[in-house]
Amino acid sequence: MKTIKQARRDAKRLFRLCLIDGRMDGDRARMVARKIVESRRRGSLMILSRFLHLAKLDRDRHTAQVESAAPLTADLKAVFQANLARAYGPGITAQFTHNPALIGGTRVRVGSDVYDGSVRGALEALEKGF
Repeated sequence: MKTIKQARRDAKRLFRLCLIDGRMDGDRARMVARKIVESRRRGSLMILSRFLHLAKLDRDRHTAQVESAAPLTADLKAVFQANLARAYGPGITAQFTHNPALIGGTRVRVGSDVYDGSVRGALEALEKGF
């Protein structure tokens, strides 16, 4: 039986094979996942699980969730996209959503990074301070 460490090493090696210019190629990733499943070898479930985890982390690192209290204009979306590309690299994509619960401002999430410039976030921080 493969050890957990070996399965992680194998998954990481397969993940690196799916990268093109630092970005995950979806077709390669699907092909690798299909080959892992078809192999039916011992430990393949562990490798597949770790591979999918790495793929999800990569997708989260290259996707920005932008929430705003009011709908953003096309110009503001372009400014956000340019600033995100400058901070995280040209391969990042942004998904814009309207969330009136923020009261005002915006909240941006990229992977595990969260930038909260909303009124709601400021009020919650203020409440925690007391």
